[in-house]
Amino acid sequence: MVASTFLVLLLIGLPISLVLAISALSYIFVSGQTVLLHSYSQQLFSGMESYGLLAVPLFMLAGELMNEGGITRRLVDFAGVFMGRVRGGLAYINLIVNMMMASIIGSAAAQIAIMSRVMVPEMEKQGYDKSLAAATTAAGGLLSPIIPPSMLFVIYGVLAQIAIGDMFIAGIIPGIMMAFGFFVALAVIGYFKELPVLKVQTKAEKINSLKLGLPTLVIPLVIVGGIIAGFATPTESAAIASVAAFCLGAFLYRELKFSRLPDVLFRTAINTSIVAFIVATAKVFGWIIIYEQVPQTLAAYLATLTQNPFVFLLLVNIVLLFVGMILDGIAALILVVPILLPIAQAQYGIDPYHFGVIVCINLVLGLLTPPVGAGLFITTAMTGVRPGDLFRSLMPFLLTTVIVLILLSWQPWLVTAFI
Repeated sequence: MVASTFLVLLLIGLPISLVLAISALSYIFVSGQTVLLHSYSQQLFSGMESYGLLAVPLFMLAGELMNEGGITRRLVDFAGVFMGRVRGGLAYINLIVNMMMASIIGSAAAQIAIMSRVMVPEMEKQGYDKSLAAATTAAGGLLSPIIPPSMLFVIYGVLAQIAIGDMFIAGIIPGIMMAFGFFVALAVIGYFKELPVLKVQTKAEKINSLKLGLPTLVIPLVIVGGIIAGFATPTESAAIASVAAFCLGAFLYRELKFSRLPDVLFRTAINTSIVAFIVATAKVFGWIIIYEQVPQTLAAYLATLTQNPFVFLLLVNIVLLFVGMILDGIAALILVVPILLPIAQAQYGIDPYHFGVIVCINLVLGLLTPPVGAGLFITTAMTGVRPGDLFRSLMPFLLTTVIVLILLSWQPWLVTAFI
């Protein structure tokens, strides 16, 4: 009955937060455990009772301030200085800037929306096929939830009750592997297609791009450096990054107007409230799942299939790929972690950081795969490229991500090396 309620509400298009909340309520009434109603509101509140979640609105604010303050465009010019006359150079710059943005924004959907507006028109102007330009930009958005800071990592850290700073560090090597894989995919595409040569900047333009672009590197250095050095928590780093983005946009580049701040803060508040409500309602749903001993039942079933951790992770990869196709990444993460993480740790001895990176990459893939594919539809809305054309152009990048996932599942040290 509860499963039917969940599926029906999901299929009729109800927001996932309400689906989770109503499904949990339906369990209480169907099972006759009405005494649980006394704890319902308490569980909602406890879902939000985490210091780590404060990083979510602050990272969102930093991304909004960067976009409003013209920092993104200067990152593109800065990366262009080092490319020279490389064939397909602007496509590589697209990925490089996405890596820089990934270390600031932490949200794939936000990053895809921002970079689609910045990069696709410029690539099309220089002779790139529009679907390839859009696919490269969307693929770059896959780096956002992996390279620290990451919204998914923050929420996973809260759910798994592990250090969010260490979770960020765990994503460094996988993020670099994905970026390198995307560079290789672009090189292969360039071998079969005649990609345009990047327009070379004059000496004066290079000096100007370096002068204006160097200060933007302060933001990722503050975030990653502060966490690795240990002088700032992820939440504190997010706050410092927001201040740095504001100062750069308002005082150095002078594109961030004070009159625009209410709009920036309003967008940040709306996006934060959406994430916060999903976290709260998912806590209630996870509470019901644990009460019904679903993890223990599933663990017993999986034990009959395999005792090998690598095979278990391959099975998890397949399951999560389908889950990510249907559910939003954050909602899916909150649903699967309370069920699968206890099994991974107790039954197979898998490190929680290793498991978290694999889960997050899997769910990010769902952003760009039908039928839901929020990132896919954000890109088509921003660029006008048809979903079918975009998905075909995305295939080399999606296959690269799958290969990286298999390598990470096989070799845990690629995730845990620096922890």
